Amino acid sequence: MLTKKQHELLMFIHERIKETGVSPSFDEMKEALDLASKSGIHRLITALEERGFIRRLAHRARALEVTKLPDAAAPGGRGFKPQVVQGGGRPIAAEPANDTRELSLMGKIAAGTPIAAIEHETARYPVPEAMLGSGEHYLLEIEGDSMIEAGILNGDLVIIKSSDTATSGDIVVALVEGEEATLKRLRKKGASIALEPANRNYETRIFGPDQVEVQGKLVGLIRRYH
Repeated sequence: MLTKKQHELLMFIHERIKETGVSPSFDEMKEALDLASKSGIHRLITALEERGFIRRLAHRARALEVTKLPDAAAPGGRGFKPQVVQGGGRPIAAEPANDTRELSLMGKIAAGTPIAAIEHETARYPVPEAMLGSGEHYLLEIEGDSMIEAGILNGDLVIIKSSDTATSGDIVVALVEGEEATLKRLRKKGASIALEPANRNYETRIFGPDQVEVQGKLVGLIRRYH
């Protein structure tokens, strides 16, 4: 799932390459998406690269190749919100039964750069009470590979405890710039906040304290084998 801006940029790059045979410049991308700075384009390109939609061509400045396109349905339509929220106003955690508690799967989240999270539950899974504690919990499905060195793999279900605070070093669901949610290790660096991947191929991103809101903390993981 892509955010609206990620989708717009991907399609702009795709159409420009089809028309001219070369990818657009950062200035052209910035103007096409009506963004204030090239840093926003850089974040979007990094997101698309991590999701496998584009790749950078070696030894060629700003040369991009579109490797795949999303489904026909454009992202960002009705029924989506950027933050992870409870569905239908109901508590996320059900009453425990037989030492398990049913948790809502609230959609997908990127263990890479951010993607939007679905606002309503898509399924429910029983989770052992031993993995939980007090408070409300929910599940998210991981999409991406930038937390693999922390043992979090693409397709894993992560157990998140709802919280708006975290200590430095916690792996958190973070709402970035009020628009997108991502799973990263949070580091506090003076007045700044770093969202740190666990994959040496991806870069740590630094934000001001007003640009990141903690939505929850990682407390467990469920891996399904197919």
